[in-house]
Amino acid sequence: MSSDQLIIFDTTLRDGEQSPGIALTPSEKLLIAQQLEKLKVDVIEAGFAASSPGDWEGVNLIANNIENSTIASLARCVQEDIEQAHEAIKVAKKSRIHVFTSTSDIHMEHMLRKTKEEVLKDAKESVRFAKKLCEDIEFSAQDATRTDHDFLIEILKVAVEEGATTINVPDTVGYATPSDYLELLKKVYSEVRGKNEDVIISTHCHNDLGLAVANSLTAINAGARQIEGAINGIGERAGNTSTEEIIMAVKTRQDQYGVEINAETTEISETSRLVSKLTGYPVQYNKAVVGRNAFSHESGIHQHGYLRNTMTYEIMTPDSVGQESKIVLGKHSGRAGFKDALEKLEIDIDEETFNISFEKFKKLADRKGEIVENELRAIIGQVEINEAPVKLVSVSVNSKDQFASAKITLSVNGENKTQEAEGDGMIHAAFKAVKEILQSEAVLID
Repeated sequence: MSSDQLIIFDTTLRDGEQSPGIALTPSEKLLIAQQLEKLKVDVIEAGFAASSPGDWEGVNLIANNIENSTIASLARCVQEDIEQAHEAIKVAKKSRIHVFTSTSDIHMEHMLRKTKEEVLKDAKESVRFAKKLCEDIEFSAQDATRTDHDFLIEILKVAVEEGATTINVPDTVGYATPSDYLELLKKVYSEVRGKNEDVIISTHCHNDLGLAVANSLTAINAGARQIEGAINGIGERAGNTSTEEIIMAVKTRQDQYGVEINAETTEISETSRLVSKLTGYPVQYNKAVVGRNAFSHESGIHQHGYLRNTMTYEIMTPDSVGQESKIVLGKHSGRAGFKDALEKLEIDIDEETFNISFEKFKKLADRKGEIVENELRAIIGQVEINEAPVKLVSVSVNSKDQFASAKITLSVNGENKTQEAEGDGMIHAAFKAVKEILQSEAVLID
C-alpha cells in the first residue's frame, strides 16, 4: 500500500450495531454491506462472529456475497472466538481477523482480572494462532488511551512480532483530546512501526467528548493510515467516528492531510439513509455531510451570496455526496431567496405583485417558520386575486318554473357596478348580467 493511501475501515455492522436498541437481521446486514461496498470502503467489519449464532450467520452471509471490500470479524484473545471468526469469514475474497484485548489498568483489574503478564501472554498466543488461519490480522489494545504507555508499546510490539499487520490504538471511552492522541500515535508510530512499512497504524475513536472525528484526523498527521468509523457516527454510548465525515474531511482538506482514499463519495447520502432506515436511528438535521440541513440555506445574507456563487457558503458540492442544495424560505430569508424560489416554481409576476407577496411571505414566516411550495403558491394567488381588475362583490339568483333571474355586483377597476338579468336557468341569468356589466361578446357554451 502507498504511504499516502488511507484505509477506511467501517464498523457500522459491529460497533455501530452495539448502539442501544439496534438489532439487525443477517439480511439487513447484507444490504448495508452491499451499500458499503458501493461506497468503496476498504474494510467492512461485519460483526463479532462468536457473540451469537445470528452474528455468525450475518458475518458469513456478508463474506459469501461481497467481492471487493475486505471482510473482518472481531474476536477476543480466546482461541474459540478466533476459530469462529475464521470459519465465518474464510469464504471471503479478502478476509481479516480482528483480535483484541483490554490493556488499561482499570480494564485488566475489573474486566479481565488478569495481570499484565497474563494479558501479554494472551495477546502473543492469540495473534500467533490467528496468523496461522488468516494472513491479514489486526490487533487492538482496548482502552489504549488510558493504558500505561510503556505497557501499550510492549504489547503492540508483541502483536507485530507475532504477525499482526494492523495495529489499532482505540480511544475506547472517548477520553483523548487531539493533542493527547497526536503524541500517543507519534510514539506508537516511532517505537512500534519503526521501519516496518508493512504495519499499518489504525485509529478507533469514540465520541464521548465530541472529539472522535478530530482525534482521528489528527492521527493521520502522526502516521496513522487506517481510520475506523461508522456511518452516521452510530455506536456505543455517544457513538463512533463518523465514516462519512472522515471521507469528506480528507477529500475537502487534501492540503491538510495529503492522503488518498478509495471512497465513492456520491454514495454517502444513500448509505446514510439506508443505515438510518434499517437501524431506526434518525440522522440529526444539522449532521455534517448527511443531515437534512447540511446544504440548506435560510439566512438572507447567506442565500444572496450562495445564489451568486455556491462556494460562498459551501465548502463541498452537495452532488459530491449525493445530496442537493436547498434554499429554505423562512423568517431570515431575503428577496434573493424569495425570487429564486419563484423562478424554480416558474412563477412570473410583476414587480408590484412581487413586493406585496414578499411582505405577506415575511409576515407568515414570522409566525410559521419554514414556508413550503403550496404556501408560497397560495400567497402569490391571493395577491393576484386582490389585484385583479374585476372582482365579484355579490351575487343573488332566483329561479321559478323555467325562468331565473340574477343580480350581480362587480367591482370593475375599483368601481362597483350592478346588473340584473333573466335567463333560462340561474347560470344563464348570471352570465347575462356579467356580460352586460363588462360589455363583453362572450358566449355561453352548453
